[in-house]
Amino acid sequence: MPLKMRDTIFDPVRKKRVALTPEEEVRQQLIGMLSVSKGFPLHLMSCEYSIVINENKFRGDLVVFSRDAKPILLAECKAPSVKISRAVFEQILTYNRNLGIRHILLTNGPETYFASFSKESGTYIYKNDIPDYNELSQE
Repeated sequence: MPLKMRDTIFDPVRKKRVALTPEEEVRQQLIGMLSVSKGFPLHLMSCEYSIVINENKFRGDLVVFSRDAKPILLAECKAPSVKISRAVFEQILTYNRNLGIRHILLTNGPETYFASFSKESGTYIYKNDIPDYNELSQE
């Protein structure tokens, strides 16, 4: 059965309508907030970014790039019904081991966690707010 228009949502990053799942709704809310409130350019975002780990293919929900095309933020989106658990943190950290992106973001809509990797301590430092794009891209 084909999707009806109300079962889809326009994704400004992919520039097409996509299936409106609970996870996709969270991703679209994140994209909107990042672009409108934090100044993240839509053309420097990529949805379902391909990641290969030990010959297995995975997809990062959202990757944001600097103006010189370096990935600066990896985001993992979950449906609101999915608790942000240790397993979800492990998932994004596994993806990021191969990508080496300094900033990570996890969200299920109601809960959002943003962290930056500190080379000095070798750990992620969690922050209360997501920095603006210009601040992230200059680090």
